[in-house]
Amino acid sequence: MINKKEQIIEYFKSGIKNSKDIKIGIEHEKFLFNNQNNKRINYLKIKEMFSALLEFGWNPILEKNNIIGLNKGEKNITLEPGNQIELSGEKLNNIHEACAESHDYLFELKQVTKKLNISIVSAGFDPISKLDEIPNNPKQRYKLMTKDMPSNGELSLDMMYRTCGTQLNIDYDSEEDFIKKFRIVNSIVPISIALFANSSIVEKKKSGYLSYRSKVWQNTARGGLPKMFFDELNFENYAEFIMNFPILFIKDKDAYISGKKYIFKDFMNGKINEIGNRLPNENDLSTHLSTIFTENRLKKYIELRSMDTCGWDCLCAGPAFNIGMLYGNVDEVYELISKWDKEKIINAYLEAPQKGFNTQLMGKDLLYWASKLLDLSRKGLENRDILNKNKKNETLFLNHLQKIIDNKTTNAEHMISKFSKNEDLNELYDK
Repeated sequence: MINKKEQIIEYFKSGIKNSKDIKIGIEHEKFLFNNQNNKRINYLKIKEMFSALLEFGWNPILEKNNIIGLNKGEKNITLEPGNQIELSGEKLNNIHEACAESHDYLFELKQVTKKLNISIVSAGFDPISKLDEIPNNPKQRYKLMTKDMPSNGELSLDMMYRTCGTQLNIDYDSEEDFIKKFRIVNSIVPISIALFANSSIVEKKKSGYLSYRSKVWQNTARGGLPKMFFDELNFENYAEFIMNFPILFIKDKDAYISGKKYIFKDFMNGKINEIGNRLPNENDLSTHLSTIFTENRLKKYIELRSMDTCGWDCLCAGPAFNIGMLYGNVDEVYELISKWDKEKIINAYLEAPQKGFNTQLMGKDLLYWASKLLDLSRKGLENRDILNKNKKNETLFLNHLQKIIDNKTTNAEHMISKFSKNEDLNELYDK
């Protein structure tokens, strides 16, 4: 049972890996639409789809006899609130392996969606549906979240039902390594938003944003970019942060109970009457950590969460960009960002969803900083020098981002020009 801060610190310490064993995990979400009416698919269609995926060796994950996901080895497909689906990949050694995993998944998904007349949309925000048109599903926690989340963030339901992101999970090999990496990933959030912007169309119109997803997450309960994340944040500071953070829900036996009246410290002090004043265990801590929706967060690894979902051609680019910096060139990147002023980073963070590369940070625009970081990432991937069977290293996955920077045109801007020509909904679907 967890009743002391030191136990939480130990939890984070248990995530420390030997530098030879650091891994890469990628998670990415997709929207699914019914071809016949351009509407998001309902839970019945999800069940059909999951059933068809069983042929590829996936196993069902059930909650109260309802299928809510699939599992294969260390990979999971999970069901999001509006029936978006997310692949949580295995912990892998390099970007070649991670990209191959994503392409295997794409192959399986395409076989099944084609058969069931489903289209995939790879964007950060649903470009078609209104919020009240989106079906839900019987996953228990979402019912409670739908009720409680809007009170502290006006766009929380948009976040739940209408956004999709790409997430990268990285390891740390010491507490000092965590401090450095966490400072970097928080400082570069504005650049990530601008570079991976891919949510410019909302309800079949130009939204006025390049990353409307990021705008939504900035107005979501439990989200944002806390100022303390720009300090030298160690495990103890992060433990204090999460102990004083409100609880979203508590799983007690088979039921989900609202935690809105409590912070995690109340749980540790046995003050929650609704669950018989029991103390939290490691599962409760893990649930709490995964319901803090900041741009980056700590579990037993660091989660980077600022990228819009993008098409299959650029899916490997975001992970490669970050791995080059964080696993291949961390000291040089840290030296660069440590000169940045936190107030200016936060200002850039708030402006980047709308202004993209034109956002200013420390007297330069984000296009300048994206180009600078891309060079540092490339150097890092060259340092790693991990080759595929064709003797190419991981820098090949940066080509998509180099094109974006050379052309000064993000996926979001490309979608605006493509869709604006004829407003054909088919332009929004993956080909």
